[in-house]
Amino acid sequence: MIILGVDPGTLVTGFGVIDAERGTHRVLAVDVIKNAGEQTMPLRLQHIYNRLCDVIEQFHPDEFAIETAFYGKNAQSALKLGHARGVAILAAVNSQIPTTEYSPREVKKSVTGNGAASKGQVQFMVKSQLHLHEVPTLYDATDALAVALCHSYKFHSGKFASIDRKKTSGKTRKNWSTFIQQHPERIVRSK
Repeated sequence: MIILGVDPGTLVTGFGVIDAERGTHRVLAVDVIKNAGEQTMPLRLQHIYNRLCDVIEQFHPDEFAIETAFYGKNAQSALKLGHARGVAILAAVNSQIPTTEYSPREVKKSVTGNGAASKGQVQFMVKSQLHLHEVPTLYDATDALAVALCHSYKFHSGKFASIDRKKTSGKTRKNWSTFIQQHPERIVRSK
């Protein structure tokens, strides 16, 4: 399953494409779409849309995952972020790709185990889980990979949740050994 993850922004939009197959993940592409601050908003949005359409055409993702807007103190920033999210979602929907949204807290928790993790912690875990030799310099790119990983983990855990419940006869145990058994792909081994 090929997943396109997007961390939207009007100046910098991160995207990451991963191939998630049987608990393993491979990065197919990771980059950012940069816009100049002097550009008008319509031109920025057009650039984001066109670049994401190019990525979709190149990799033919099966799933599209995007980070939802967080509610900050600045309404104008939230509105601009909503525009970037809108054109990104439109690129996916126009290509008939199933689209899922995740909150920043949900993405952080799925990748690091902590919903309040810093961007540096997310970057470290993304590097570890995807076995990257080099990590992208901008957090927007690693955040996009984190969104794609989050979707992969949610997709696979949802797919096998009914089997796990049958094994435990309705009892769900929340401990590390159960988590490790259910998610072997998330184990980071030291070299």
